[in-house]
Amino acid sequence: MTISSSLNAGVMGLSVNATKLATISDNVANSGTIGYKRAAADFVSMVIAETPAAYSAGGVRVETVRLAGEQGALFATGSSTDLAIAGRGFLPVTQSYDVGDQAGDRPLLLTSTGSFRADDKGFLVTPGGAALLGWPVTADGTVGDVTRRSASDLVPININTSELAAEPTTDVRLGINLPAAATEAGGSGDPYTLPIEAFDNLGRIQTIDAVFTPQLPAAGASNRWTMELIDNSQVPPASIGTLDIEFSNLNPGGGTIANVTAGGGAAYDPLTGEVDVSWLDVGNDLTIDIGAIGEAGAISQFSEVFRPINVVRNGAPAGDFSRVEVDETGRMEAIYETGFRRFIYQVPVADVPNPNGLSAADNQSFRVSQESGDFYLHDAGDGAVGGIAGFALAESTTDLGTELTDLIRTQRAYASNASVIRSVDEMLQETTNILR
Repeated sequence: MTISSSLNAGVMGLSVNATKLATISDNVANSGTIGYKRAAADFVSMVIAETPAAYSAGGVRVETVRLAGEQGALFATGSSTDLAIAGRGFLPVTQSYDVGDQAGDRPLLLTSTGSFRADDKGFLVTPGGAALLGWPVTADGTVGDVTRRSASDLVPININTSELAAEPTTDVRLGINLPAAATEAGGSGDPYTLPIEAFDNLGRIQTIDAVFTPQLPAAGASNRWTMELIDNSQVPPASIGTLDIEFSNLNPGGGTIANVTAGGGAAYDPLTGEVDVSWLDVGNDLTIDIGAIGEAGAISQFSEVFRPINVVRNGAPAGDFSRVEVDETGRMEAIYETGFRRFIYQVPVADVPNPNGLSAADNQSFRVSQESGDFYLHDAGDGAVGGIAGFALAESTTDLGTELTDLIRTQRAYASNASVIRSVDEMLQETTNILR
């Protein structure tokens, strides 16, 4: 009966517009919620029977979806652990009460942004209880071989292990001029000493003396020096390498290194100009750059006085942990008061084929579902996924102007469906009165 179908269609209209109103109210309520993804309600018509002679109203049904693939505008903050995805993708997180579980038992959640702070145990957690996940860095400074189609290698990021650290010196570059006149016949043959300060594994300053002794010829100038490296950290101080350095007196290339013969535990690479030695009782490897063959700007021999021009080293003494920072590639570094930076975690970016198919969870997070497809863990900024923005958060994707416009339309549609029901009720009442 068409009048009954009209009543059913009106009732369904009230129901779907009530659902539409619920999504609008949720969006408006969360217009200021960081990382909120707006919900949408789409109406789909239903057809039961339709012929030229008779029409039966099928009504309408509603389908709701959380638009997780939309990107909220980013805004700058003052915290290095405020993170957001600048583009497609999600940060991997888990609930804070699950950080102690095994990887296989720990649920994986996805979020596009988060204001992470260290809790009392050092885990980076949002106020809503989402703990950030990442790949830990191995001793050689890499993340190693990790699986990207499961969360089995992801661990909750903890920064308590970074309270104090030192960086041993591994590279030194010497910029120094040796006096050409010192290698002439009849010279004094007195050596010149350049102390090189370096940090050991414990952050202590150790000194290696680079001793340059001119080689005196019977006549003319030899343009040759013996460079000996003496490790003062040993008792007594010990030689850890010697170099026989010959300088060119030709044009072009005068005053630069012409030939180097290494010995006493040192190895010289003529292409890079690097000298490799082992020093200290703890067995640190040290590379000293004295300059390649014919290279200007490293060790030179001109008619000037003995003059250290530029000595550059890496390394840092022991310092207190200051903060962590994440760059756009997801590389998380611990930064210490001495300026030393240490790579501690790699934060990947998760992506799914259908972000809008993700299942919504609390605190602006999502779960993988059949509709979303399986996730894949990318390097941040690689391929289709966006980079990670530190010192930034993502705003809600709610547009208040659009939502208020939809609110007016929904209110009118609801009132119109109510009018249809009232009209059907009056018609049914009139039919009842005919029978009387």
